[in-house]
Order: sequence, then structure tokens, then C-alpha cells
Amino acid sequence: MKPNLLSDSSVILIDERISVQASLLSYPDRGCCVIRLDGQRLRIEHREYGQSSAWLLRSVDERLELEPINASNQFSIWDCLAAIEASLVCYPSQNKLTLAVAQSQFPELLASGVFTTENNQVVTYAEMFWQQPRLWHQCVSETPYPIRYGFSSGRRHPLRPPKPSGVVYRRYIPWLGCTLNFRRPEINIDLQRFNRWMNDPVVAAFWQETGGIQKHRSYLEAVDADPHMLSLIACLDDDPFGYFEVYWAKEDRIAPFYDAHDFDRGWHVLIGEQQMRGKPFVTAWLPSISHYLFLDECRTQRIVIEPRVDNHKMARNLAYAGYANLKEFDFPHKRAALHMLLRERFFSDQLWVPRNSVATHSLSLS
Repeated sequence: MKPNLLSDSSVILIDERISVQASLLSYPDRGCCVIRLDGQRLRIEHREYGQSSAWLLRSVDERLELEPINASNQFSIWDCLAAIEASLVCYPSQNKLTLAVAQSQFPELLASGVFTTENNQVVTYAEMFWQQPRLWHQCVSETPYPIRYGFSSGRRHPLRPPKPSGVVYRRYIPWLGCTLNFRRPEINIDLQRFNRWMNDPVVAAFWQETGGIQKHRSYLEAVDADPHMLSLIACLDDDPFGYFEVYWAKEDRIAPFYDAHDFDRGWHVLIGEQQMRGKPFVTAWLPSISHYLFLDECRTQRIVIEPRVDNHKMARNLAYAGYANLKEFDFPHKRAALHMLLRERFFSDQLWVPRNSVATHSLSLS
């Protein structure tokens, strides 16, 4: 038996080491659970409801096991979800967790794939668990948006659901000790900051959107009015640091340059706050935007991004995050490189955890 809960928790960032904190946060079903770590014990406290539970987490012969302490006490589905997330965060190299709970205790979790059964045991697979929107996605729909086709600029595509409001994604980042979230911009609150970011020389070198307040108000309003695009403000503990635009590739200007599928998504990013530019932060927001897009639409199998070919730092970061560099091509305004991430690779390779090496990987556009 491994002697310490955290003995398997040292995962290398691109150059740095994760340090799991003495306490973690989890956000099942838009609530907030505090997880306290004490040796092999996890204590789960739900902030809104004041309930708590205790769990034993141990690694035996390379097998990870989770068991409620005093199983005769009632514990909620939120406790269970938070305990599983904490277990997989503490042991990020593990891909399977065995739970000492009855198969019949949470039929909802069995039906949704949080649990599965194997040799008469209840197990959770990391790649299935991290596809559960209820842990991180803040605007979960019970069913996929129905398919009905329409046309935009001569391109046939599925009609898109209404845009969400407020916070759309929330995830505790253990190596930063804070919570990352993505939220919709509020123009009257975020406009001054967005204007400052766009006029920052580092941002302007790639976005080329310098200008005044009115220009940037019109810019945000245009994105807000475009059904194929969604703008997001990225925050750490509610402090804004960056801006994302995510889009449906089928309706985007990138569509003519590859075989875009109905539910392919893409994104653009700027990091506006200088102190948030660096490897520990990149390894938080880059896998998180990929994670959000896969959770947002269960039919999305591919995510694309097309940075300028001379943005070598972004290319390296995308490679660490699992994106394959497919080709170079010419937009009217730039020479671009097409990078793509597959759903299967993201979840099977557990790419929400920072990597210290780039695995060789190839893709076909067919």
C-alpha cells in the first residue's frame, strides 16, 4: 500500500510541478463542496446545505479505491461526485477508481455513466467521469438541442441553441489554488477592460483590433448578435484575465479550408492581464476551454483553432494540450496553421491534466 494520499499527485506541468492543496473545491450541480484532505481521508462539506460526509481514499497495488466511512450514514449524490473528483485530482495518473458503494444506491449515476460495473464492483473511469457536464458545466441541458438545418452565407448547418447567460463553466485548479470560470461578458461592466486588453501591444500584435471604446462596444455587440459565435470572459476567483471567442466551425470563415463537421467548434483567445501569462495559467485555461466545448455539446467530436503560423508559443502550448498541427493555409488576413483536437484523445489521454511531454499524434481530415 502506498503510505500517503498525495504520493501519486506530483504531475509535471510543462516545466513545473503541481502541488495539491490541503483542501479542494468541487461544483456538482452548480453547488459548492469543500473537500478537506487529511492523510487517506477526505471530508466533503456542502456549503449551501451544510451536510458532510467522510471517505477513505487509498491506493493498493496500483489500484485506487474510495470508500465511505461509516457507510450506514446517509450521504448525497453531491458528496459522491465531489469525492470522485477529488480522488481523480489527487491521483491524476489513475484512469479507474473502485468505489465501495452499492450498485443500487445511486441508479442515476449508473444510468449516466458516472458508475459502471465490473466483476460485481462499482467503478468509475476517468475518461467517462470527465465527460459529465454536471460537475463543471453551469448551464446543463437535459437533452441535446434538436437538429433542424438552416443556411448561413450559403452554408447548410444545424440551427444552434440560444446563447447561455452568466457563468457557463467552473473548475477548481489545484496547482493554482483557485477557481477558473468562463462567463458571458457584460458590456457595461467589461467594456473598459476589454478596450484596455485590445490596445495592449502583446494582444494587438495578433488580434490587430486596437481602437477606442465605441469601436470595441460595437465589436462585442456584433459578436453577441452572431448566432455562430459566443464571447466569454475568463476569470480566476472571479478576477477577469482573458477573453475567448468560441464558434461553430461549419458557419465560420474556416469552413472552406477543411471538411468541417456539423458540431465542430473552434476558439480564439487573448490573455489581457500580463501577470496571468505563463505556463501555470496556460495549463489551466487551455485544457479548460477544450473541456468546456466538449461538455457543451455531446455531439462535438473535434475542436479546431487557427493561429498565425508565426505564433510559435501558441503552437507549442497547443501541442502539449493534445492538438495536432494539420496544415498551413492562407486566410485573407494571415497565414494560418490549422490545429485540431479529437474528443476521444482529450478524454482517453486525460488531457485536462498538464503534460510534461508531447506525444506523437497524427490525424486525417477525411
